[in-house]
Amino acid sequence: MTAELEDLFSFLRFPSISTDSRHAGDVRACADWLSAKLTGMGLTTQVHETPKHPVITARNAHVPGRRTVLIYGHYDVQPVDPLNLWTSDPFQPEIRDGKIWARGATDNKGQMMAHVLGVEKTLRENQDLPVNLIFLFEGEEEIGSPNLASFLLHHCDDLRCDVIAISDTGMVAPGVPTLGYGLRGITCCEAILRGPKGDLHSGLFGGAVANPAAAMARLVSSLHGLDGRVAIDGFYDQVRPLEDWERRMWSHVPGVSDMDYLQVTGSPGLFGEPGYSSAERTWARPTAEVNGIGGGYQGEGSKTVLPAEAFVKLSFRLVPDQNPKDIMEKVKNHLEWHCPAGVEIEVRSGHDGKPYITDPNSKYGLAAQAALRAAFDAEPVLIREGGSIPIVQTFRDILGADSLLLGLALSDAQIHAPNENFPVANFEAGIRMNQALLAELAK
Repeated sequence: MTAELEDLFSFLRFPSISTDSRHAGDVRACADWLSAKLTGMGLTTQVHETPKHPVITARNAHVPGRRTVLIYGHYDVQPVDPLNLWTSDPFQPEIRDGKIWARGATDNKGQMMAHVLGVEKTLRENQDLPVNLIFLFEGEEEIGSPNLASFLLHHCDDLRCDVIAISDTGMVAPGVPTLGYGLRGITCCEAILRGPKGDLHSGLFGGAVANPAAAMARLVSSLHGLDGRVAIDGFYDQVRPLEDWERRMWSHVPGVSDMDYLQVTGSPGLFGEPGYSSAERTWARPTAEVNGIGGGYQGEGSKTVLPAEAFVKLSFRLVPDQNPKDIMEKVKNHLEWHCPAGVEIEVRSGHDGKPYITDPNSKYGLAAQAALRAAFDAEPVLIREGGSIPIVQTFRDILGADSLLLGLALSDAQIHAPNENFPVANFEAGIRMNQALLAELAK
């Protein structure tokens, strides 16, 4: 195994699950390991405390006149449940079929470590970097980066930069370098319907008392029309329409046809807002999704109860120019208006993040395309990302810099799911891409 893979494997062994307080010590240990790695490369490294998990910054000796490049990543990971669906231990990385299997392999430790090791290789070969570098790594991205905006505000003078590079996004297909120039925003909530003070016998009380589980089914069904469009009043009012050049460009992007979506997802069929391709729906159209729903008896066999309450967890992916706060207000109004009789509703807002879009053919965008071309020896494609990185628009708002989204994840990476994986070839290409990127941005 190469020294680069050894470093990545050491990084992956930390169960740095930010959402679970039982793993707070593991998140801290991961931050300490990363800090030591960066310091050992000759960078000036600081561990900054936050109300929850640390932010780590590292930089080289800055030279007047050079461009300043900030590289962002996150060292926290998602929970691993359900554990029984993993083929191997999620925190004991393995290589099988040319892929690294572990939680965080793609999201985001593998992609992030490619940048770290690209910088280390350049320093080893040249004893210098062609740019002024700032690494900014956080441990709270998977919980919505609740403390990063405040950190940026307090350290904005130290973090001023010309451009930001992020590898926490995807490639459309193996071997096809991909530059993202947009991200969907997000806003989340949980709705709880409460009926009787406790579970009731469905024979004695069914038909006389409203059933919260049945009421929840009706409430959730109100979110969409039969054609798949979101039925929340005003939901599409601020949606920026797709440009004709984007639709033409995306129609030729490999790996994103309807057949590709069916193959990757294993779904029996596709469904969504009419008038758009699957790629257009996921990259540039807003959605309303049920992330979890429950209520009543969940065990084996029958238990004839009328449940006391039911819940649903919802997320809404947003596009320019939708505002997360405005959309959540519309969501709450919709849920309260459509709440069935006989139950009470409580809506709890969750985390949110703004959508992001930039010009892929700016001078920095062209530099990123050149770096991807050099790393993969292929022409890059330009896409918007369906996922969300809430901090990206905040970077622009506070630091005044745009972000280059240099994705290395494949669609079957299983991020946030059991058996997360990352191709060794993409990890190695990411190291080359970092070296090329810094050289191109320095020009």
